Parts: sequence; C-alpha cells; structure tokens
Amino acid sequence: METIAFRTPGLGDQSYLLAHEGRGVLVDPQRDIDRFLAAAAERDLELRFVLETHLHNDYVSGGEQAALRTGAELVLPAAAAAAYPHTPAFHLEDLAGGDGLIIRPIHTPGHTPEHTSYLVLIDGEPMAVFSGGSLLVASAGRPDLLGPERATTLAKLQYGSLHRLAALPRDVELYPTHGEGSFCTTTGAGRHTSTIGAEQDGNPLLALPTAEALAGELLAEPMPIPAFYAYMGPANTLGVPPAPGPNLPEITVADLTDEMHVLDIRPRAAQSAGFLPGSTGIELADDFGSWAGWLLPYGEPIVLVAEPGQDIAEARTQLARIGLDDVRGVIRDLGPAATASFELADLPAFRDRLPGAQILDVRMPSERSAAPLPGAIERFLPDLVTDGIPAELDPDRPVLVACGSGRRASIAATILTRHGLTPVVLTGAGAGQVAA
Repeated sequence: METIAFRTPGLGDQSYLLAHEGRGVLVDPQRDIDRFLAAAAERDLELRFVLETHLHNDYVSGGEQAALRTGAELVLPAAAAAAYPHTPAFHLEDLAGGDGLIIRPIHTPGHTPEHTSYLVLIDGEPMAVFSGGSLLVASAGRPDLLGPERATTLAKLQYGSLHRLAALPRDVELYPTHGEGSFCTTTGAGRHTSTIGAEQDGNPLLALPTAEALAGELLAEPMPIPAFYAYMGPANTLGVPPAPGPNLPEITVADLTDEMHVLDIRPRAAQSAGFLPGSTGIELADDFGSWAGWLLPYGEPIVLVAEPGQDIAEARTQLARIGLDDVRGVIRDLGPAATASFELADLPAFRDRLPGAQILDVRMPSERSAAPLPGAIERFLPDLVTDGIPAELDPDRPVLVACGSGRRASIAATILTRHGLTPVVLTGAGAGQVAA
C-alpha cells in the first residue's frame, strides 16, 4: 500500500491517493483534478473509489468530476444528501475494493454532522484512516462553521468522534484533510500526517476528560470564518461543473465595465508604484485564492491585472478551487490609468515614522493578543470590507499599516486608498517586531 499526499498550502488542506495492487482510492480531491488523475496514470492505477469525508466548507470538490472522468465509485457520507449520483457511506458498512482492500466508513460527526472517516484494511488488517476534519495532527476540526447555533452540539459530538478514532490500533496511519494553514482547524499543527499512537500520546484534545471540556476548548477563541465558506457547502451538495480552463483573453482598461471587480495580482512593489483606483491588490501567492474569496463579492465578474509573464493559470486555478469561475480577462498594461498608489517602508523606515503617527493593525485578534502593537487601531483585514474603515483614521494624515509580513497590509492599502487615505505599508517585517 502506498499513500500519496497532495498538499494545497493556500487552503491548508491535503488530498490523498491510495494505491494498492493496481487499484486507486482518491480521498477529498479538490477541484483541479488533473494532478490527481495524472498521478494515478503514472502508477497505472484503476481508480476504484473517490471518497469524500464531508461536504467541504473551504473548497468546491472535484469528487464528482473525478468519478465521472474515471468511472470510479463516488462515496459520500450517508447523511450528505448530495443531489448527484453517489454511493452513501453508512457507519461500519464495508466497501470492498478487491485484492484484500476494504474501506470501512466510520461516522465521526463534529466538524460537520455528516462527517465520515474511512478506515483502510488490507487483508483484514487496519492500515490507515482518512480522518478529514475530525482527528487532526495535535488538533481537531473546528465545529462552528455551520453557525453558532450548532457549534456546541457539534463540539460535543467531536469528543466522541475523536475518541472513536483514537481507539484504533496505534500503528494505524492518520491522514487528515485539514492541517496547518486551514481555517477549518482549531489550532495550527506543524505536521500534516501522523499515527493513531502519536495522537494518543500527544494530542492535547484527547486528554480532555469530557465532551463539555472539549466544547469549551474548541469554542474558547473562535477563529474568523472566511466569507466564501458560506458558498462551498451548497455547491458541494448540488454538484460542481468541471473547472474552467487556464487561458484568459487579454483586455484593456477601456474594456472594463461597472460590474467587474478588478483584482491586481502583481507583486506589492508594482502595485505600490501605481494601480487602478478601486481595484483590490492581492499578490499572487499560495493563499491568493482564499483572500480573493474573502474580500470580493462572491460570484461577481472579475478581471485580473498581471505583469507580463505572470502565471495566470495558477491564479485561475486558485479562484476555481473556491468556485470563482467568472473571470472575464487579464490586463497586462494599465498605462496612465494607474493613478492610485501607496508607500512601502521597511522596518527601520517604519519605526522612524511612528512618533505621532496613526497606525492600523490588520492582523487577526489572536495574532494581536500574542504580539500587541501599542497604540495601533485594530481591524482585521476582511473587516475593512464588511465593517468599513475605522472612523478614527484621519484622511489628512498618512496611515501606517502593519500585519505579520506586509502581505495583508499591502492588500489593506489598496482598500484604504478607495476611501481617500494615504497608506504606508510595513513590508518584510511583522507588527510584532515594531515595538521589539
């Protein structure tokens, strides 16, 4: 048995391909399925099953399309009630894969009500478990994504699910879908896979004595929920069409219409020198798609601004992973229309500007409490869109903006300029270093 992990850092998730005796099992595939199918073809695998552990909240699934492309059997939790053909996975009702391969569904509610893990047995021996958003490495899937009304109940159910999985043999390999960098986890973990024994020994959540204690721990400091999460579950219930192709037509500023949202993916240095007023600047990096889904109105038309030679295919893929398919084109030359700008400052220059300055900290609350920036006005980056610009910011004075590295601060700068503010972005350093 071989298990190949496909990490998607921007979403903090992993998909898996299990290979056994010429048969393959694909677990929690994201929408860009070509990478999984290519790996199966390289190993000359017949894809036998596509397994989904839950109706994902952080990406649209490639499960249905992978099954249609390959003829594999699509398996979803029995309570998922998806509106497309699939095999429902019932608790402990084994699925035979041939040549001694058995897939045993284990109902593990908590992250979502229908959540199901899959235990892999080879010739009757338990070998690995795909735990989705249930038992994670030193953590657990968060129970609050479906709203505060259900969070406590799901958190208590997660207690039973964690211990159900922890009762498996110690040498069973643990393959979670969610990991470090995912907003579906309750904590960040440095490793992405583990074993049941390692979690028995070191997962702090398994040491909590009661379901109530676990619920208190999981819900004590809720993490923000990205805005696009609200659209993922419904999409995965109704079915997801094939991902759009990577190519985009090149257009000009003159082709823009009022309905289009301009998304500038150039490096922050290029954005700071001049960008289109009203556009949102998000440098193309691993988490580009997540920030786009969080900050732009979901499902509305998008136009990209890119430098010559920039990887438009990567941008298109990241947007497609969360269902942002309506991308009308790419602009490579803004010309004289790039009239908005902001200033970049390294740590020494930023510190020189501090006396008497107004400072905006756009980090998450948990980051701010761990490393405060004294005197700063605090507003998490997405809240600049939903809650507006802090009223205490004076448009007649520069605004010094900081985050953890400069990435979110530069995004914030493009938002602040819409409101007549003059941002100075701390780049190459974090807010916690300013007062150090």
